[in-house]
Amino acid sequence: MMRPLWILVGLLSYWKRHRMQLATLLVGLISATALWSGVQALNQQARSSYDRAAATFGGGNTAMLVGRDSPSFPQQLFVDLRRANWLVSPVVEGRILISGRAFRLLGIEPVSLPAGAGPAPDIGQTNLQTFLMPPGQTLVAPETLSDLKLPEGASPVIGGATSLPPLAVQDNLAPGVLVVDIGIAQRILKMPDQVSRLLVGGKGGDKRPPLEQVVGDKLRLTEAGAPSDLERLTSSFHLNLTAFGLLSFVVGLFIVHSAIGLAFEQRLPMLRTMRACGVSARALTLVLVVELVSLAIVSGIVGLICGYLVAALLLPDVVASLRGLYGAQVPGQLALKASWWLSGLGMSILGALLAAGAGLYRVYRLPVLAAAQPYAWQQEQQRWLKRQGVLALAVVLAAAGVFYLGDSLTSGFLVLAGLLLAAALALPVLLGAVLNFGQRGTVRPLVKWFWADSRQQLPGLSLALMALLLALAVNVGVGTMVQSFSRTFTNWLDDRLAAEVYLNANSDVQGAEIVAWLRQRSEVEAILPAWRTDVTLDTLPVEVLGFADHATYRERWPLLESVPYVWDKVRAGEGMLVSEQLARRLKVNLGDRLVLPAATGPWQVEVAGIYPDYGNPKGQIGIDIDALAKRWPEIARTRFGLRVMPAKVPELVAAIREKFWLDSSRLLDQATLKAESTRIFNRTFSVTSALNAFTLGVAGVALLTSLLTLSNSRLPQLAPLWALGLTRRRLAGIELLKTMSVAFITALLALPLGILVAWCLVAVVNVKAFGWRLPLHIFPTQLLELLAIAMLAALLATCLPIIRLIRLQPAALAKIFANER
Repeated sequence: MMRPLWILVGLLSYWKRHRMQLATLLVGLISATALWSGVQALNQQARSSYDRAAATFGGGNTAMLVGRDSPSFPQQLFVDLRRANWLVSPVVEGRILISGRAFRLLGIEPVSLPAGAGPAPDIGQTNLQTFLMPPGQTLVAPETLSDLKLPEGASPVIGGATSLPPLAVQDNLAPGVLVVDIGIAQRILKMPDQVSRLLVGGKGGDKRPPLEQVVGDKLRLTEAGAPSDLERLTSSFHLNLTAFGLLSFVVGLFIVHSAIGLAFEQRLPMLRTMRACGVSARALTLVLVVELVSLAIVSGIVGLICGYLVAALLLPDVVASLRGLYGAQVPGQLALKASWWLSGLGMSILGALLAAGAGLYRVYRLPVLAAAQPYAWQQEQQRWLKRQGVLALAVVLAAAGVFYLGDSLTSGFLVLAGLLLAAALALPVLLGAVLNFGQRGTVRPLVKWFWADSRQQLPGLSLALMALLLALAVNVGVGTMVQSFSRTFTNWLDDRLAAEVYLNANSDVQGAEIVAWLRQRSEVEAILPAWRTDVTLDTLPVEVLGFADHATYRERWPLLESVPYVWDKVRAGEGMLVSEQLARRLKVNLGDRLVLPAATGPWQVEVAGIYPDYGNPKGQIGIDIDALAKRWPEIARTRFGLRVMPAKVPELVAAIREKFWLDSSRLLDQATLKAESTRIFNRTFSVTSALNAFTLGVAGVALLTSLLTLSNSRLPQLAPLWALGLTRRRLAGIELLKTMSVAFITALLALPLGILVAWCLVAVVNVKAFGWRLPLHIFPTQLLELLAIAMLAALLATCLPIIRLIRLQPAALAKIFANER
């Protein structure tokens, strides 16, 4: 037992003498674990909220019946199914605004709720009578009560008139959900005798008839365990976060690999001595693994603490992004499970073992005499570069195969990952070729040594340069995508939000009163109805918009492609416009015909145009406003866009607000609406920008640690030049120039790679994730800025080793010739 312990003590003594390398190793593991675990904390927090939402009265945890062609259906179907021995329970769902904030209102019938559908047992056992009898109760989660800023027992007011029953806290409800009796919900949501879905309980015996025999083709069964709409919508967002976390983890492991590789090389005399003293290769390797795991556990604990801080820093932006893009309600405070801590430690240990795998294998396989050769591993690494080039080519071919054969979001990320991995593997090969070309192109001894020594130094710097390449390429790619999206989004908003004022009346009656009053106002140039309804196409939720026959739409509405005389077709009720993401999901093109499930019966219409609808998770269809009113006669006629003389907008908004008591959630001017949309857009990408900055910072640390760990091993190459008459200051200048040269070449290679990453994001990943494709714009100023940032990071990373070289005593250089090398 004592022998392995003494071996471990001997190995650990190396770190006591080389504290900078120990710090490098720990920093690499801590940064890798922190960024990975931070991203996973954000994903876990969000998914925990989705699970709570799925457990709330008919999410993915309960089988349910939903309308085949519309988001609601007649309540009579519930009666028919109960009479046919189907154990079903009705649920009504809709959105309401309270103090300008949207909440999800659920109406339930607690007596018939199946077990496991939600917190119904609590209602049934304690407060069923209070919940059902007037004035009833509104069940909310503690987080929702905090968001409402109301005490328990208060009655929230909706739309300035209607009030909900008194609030009551229910701990296991999802945030952002208000639960009331189904009759109250039908009245508030204006859905008389309508149901959103039916929760399915037990089998109801052997006498239950088939579903089609009872309701025909009006309903479809969704089995328990199916992913919710929210999970499907947000999967791309979380996959994007996971990809960034994994990239940061890999960049951090480059630091670890570099530090461990150098430690193995410098410990060769110690390893040789231990082998000569009788320590077997297996025992030595096992003790090295124990040493590595111990360091990984310590680093993992610190990394998890840092990851928690990173997650807490990014959580507000993630919450805002999920709420703004998808309407997902995520608590603003982290609540992490034990599995997060354990998985973080596991990733730290796994990362350390992966980074040290090659070194451990070489220790196990390298003979004792070979271990005495100072450059044995360096020669092996030169041979590995050739294999690396072949591997890079194989990865490129594999990525190309996935690109042509894959048809999913995962395949899009695989293409992106393959592209980055191939570039990282090819970087040392390309740098070696450039440096070899420079060496052959000169005859001056010092210049020739400059290029040759740069090639010799390349293996020690290659991992740090690969990290710099990946971080800079991702920054260029994501930055280009975000800037392209920003320019496109701004132009798109200008076209889509053409009206100067937008209003949503509290009722059809009030809407008619507002229209009559507006027609008497001279500053109002046009009143554009913006009515809409929801349907279901091929199980996809779709919003149907109505277009008025006005120049605002003909001249301003953005179209990606269209048939000739598209607006005439729409006006005649013979054509419709389809959003880009819906067209991709349904796989329809211009000229194809779609059957819309109208309230008056199926309606077949030709696809006359396809338009962009950025940021909308739902599909959208645009038809003539008269056709909409004819086919869906019961739609709410409350939404309008107003064309107003710009100078008169503030006066008109104030007059409408004063006369009709519309708050800011129902009455907005164009400037306010654009500003809010832009704010949501900017906050959505702030998380990505922060992760970009973290990744680039870790790459800078990787370069610094590589230079610091190599600084001592560089002395045997510099001492002969010093002995020939070169001053330490001039040697420092040469070292600085060498590092900056390879960093500059790496940065230049990262620019086209980043543009390729941007193309992959907009043309592959975005299309698979959201259904729409962005135009790609190149921003030269941004590229120059990132190039300057990369060179500044390289300069800062080089400063400390250069200062140490300048301050090095001549005796230390002279001593090199007395040492065994």
